[in-house]
Amino acid sequence: MHAIEVARLSKRFGTTQALDTVSLAIAPGEMVALIGASGSGKSTLIRHIAGLEKGDGAESRITVFGRTTQQGGRLSTQSRNMRGDISVIFQQFNLVGRLSVLTNVLIGCLGRIPRWRGTLGLFDKAERALGRSALERVHIGHLGRQRASTLSGGQQQRAAIARTLMQGARILIADEPISALDPSSARRVMDVLADINAREGITVLVSLHQVEYARRYCPRTITMRDGAIVYDGPSTALSNAFLAELYGAASEELVLPDSPAESARAPRPTPAQWRNARRVPEPA
Repeated sequence: MHAIEVARLSKRFGTTQALDTVSLAIAPGEMVALIGASGSGKSTLIRHIAGLEKGDGAESRITVFGRTTQQGGRLSTQSRNMRGDISVIFQQFNLVGRLSVLTNVLIGCLGRIPRWRGTLGLFDKAERALGRSALERVHIGHLGRQRASTLSGGQQQRAAIARTLMQGARILIADEPISALDPSSARRVMDVLADINAREGITVLVSLHQVEYARRYCPRTITMRDGAIVYDGPSTALSNAFLAELYGAASEELVLPDSPAESARAPRPTPAQWRNARRVPEPA
């Protein structure tokens, strides 16, 4: 059984084909990178998997741990119940700045407690202990009493990950979680995601803008262009030369300026790893 399975998913916004018959499957416990230049369809795909958008066409289908969340452009009756299994973090952090860091983390358990307690912010001793444990897990346990607005960007993102742990989700989807961070903070956030994946077995799908982080942290990378998947395979095969072949001049957007020279000598993907890349028109 797959943690995530997407079949023939398409989405059009006006005249723009945001997703073009996308199909993929991610096994439980995998850590997978999703990369692509701006406008490639990464965020749109993530929003569909998270149940925030509905696909087009009668053939589209998304399942999470074997249960259908949407099919034929309609959300299933199970989609609301399945949202507890998926947690999404964004580059904006989405913390309430005036509340303490611990309270922001405790918000992750709102789906499991009576609504009136959540509205009043009444969390019991056990829930607070779990919240403090989640903060320790992401290495900011000492910041629990601070207002969220006083944290650095990297610390806020780690607090958002702690909130995910509090939620108890089995899938963590991160949409460009490090794009607004400096390199040092970005590495700390990616270290936390990789550690959670390795130790808790949480399935992680992380959208990234630079391939260097995919090579370092994710065994598998899915690359997108013009709403379609153009490569799905080992991250080690994504050399700078191969990216240039896939994206043309747009590949410069995906490679850090100080990208190590050895990345250009990575093994070239096998024909099987290309998947549908050869069916995509070459960049103009």
